[in-house]
Amino acid sequence: MRIGVNVPNFGPGTDPGMLRSWAQTVEGLGFDLLMVSDHVVVTPDVAAQYPAPFYEPFTTLSWLAGITTRVTLGTTVLIVPYRHPLVTARMAINLHDLSGGRFVLGVGVGWARQEFEALGVPFDRRGRLTDEYLDVMRAAWEGRDIPLWVGGSSEAAQRRAVRLGAAWHPLRYPMARLEAAVERLAALAAEEDRPLPALVPRIALDLSPRAGNRLAGQGTIEQVAADLERLKALGAEAVVLDPFSGDPEETRRPERAWRDLAAVAAIRR
Repeated sequence: MRIGVNVPNFGPGTDPGMLRSWAQTVEGLGFDLLMVSDHVVVTPDVAAQYPAPFYEPFTTLSWLAGITTRVTLGTTVLIVPYRHPLVTARMAINLHDLSGGRFVLGVGVGWARQEFEALGVPFDRRGRLTDEYLDVMRAAWEGRDIPLWVGGSSEAAQRRAVRLGAAWHPLRYPMARLEAAVERLAALAAEEDRPLPALVPRIALDLSPRAGNRLAGQGTIEQVAADLERLKALGAEAVVLDPFSGDPEETRRPERAWRDLAAVAAIRR
C-alpha cells in the first residue's frame, strides 16, 4: 500500500522555499506520493478556509517535478469544471510525460459557489459538467490514460468512479464510516456490473490523543498505525495523509506536521 502526503499549496506561510522544503521532506522520508489542492480564484468562501497565496496545482507540480526524482505527484483534487477539458487534458498529459510518468490526476466537482460565479461556471451543473469534461479528457488522451482518482464522499462520486473504472478517493472519514462506504461502493459496482474501483482515501494526520469519535489518522501513533492496517485490509492501494487541520497559521509552522510524518515513516520501515 502506497502512502502519500497532501502538501498545503496555500496560506500565509507558503512560498517557493516552503514548497521546496515540503517536497524534500516528503521524498526524503520515503513517502510515495506528494499531492496538492486546487482553487483558481480565492473568493471569500475559499479564503475563509484556504487563504492566499494559493499556488495553482499544474504550475506547482511542474516545478516540483524538477525538484524531486522519485515521488509521484498529484492533485487532491482538481476541480474539473473550472477549466476547459482540452486545456486540462493537455496540461495533465504534459505533466505526466515531463515528470517521467509520475502524475496522478485526482478530480472533483467543487464546492465554492462564489468561485464558480467568479469563473462564470454554473454551480448547479457542476456534476454534469464534470462527467462531460472527463469524457472529453479521456478521448483527448487517445488511450494514454493517466491514473485517475475520483474524489468525493457522495454516492454520485462513487458512481462516477464505477462508471469511469477509476479509483475512488474519499476525503477524511472516520474508519467505521469508510468501511460502510466501501460496502456501498461494492454494491454500486455490482449493480452496474463493473469492477470494484480501487480505494485510495485521503485521511487526516494528527498525532495527538483523542477520546471518542475520531477521523482516521487522528490519535496516537498506535491508533494511526492500526488505521493504516485496517485500510490495507480494506484493499486500499494508496492512502494520502493530510496534516493540515484547518488553521492557516499552520502553514508558517510546518514542524509539527513534519514530526508526525516522520513518526509514520518510522513505523513503515
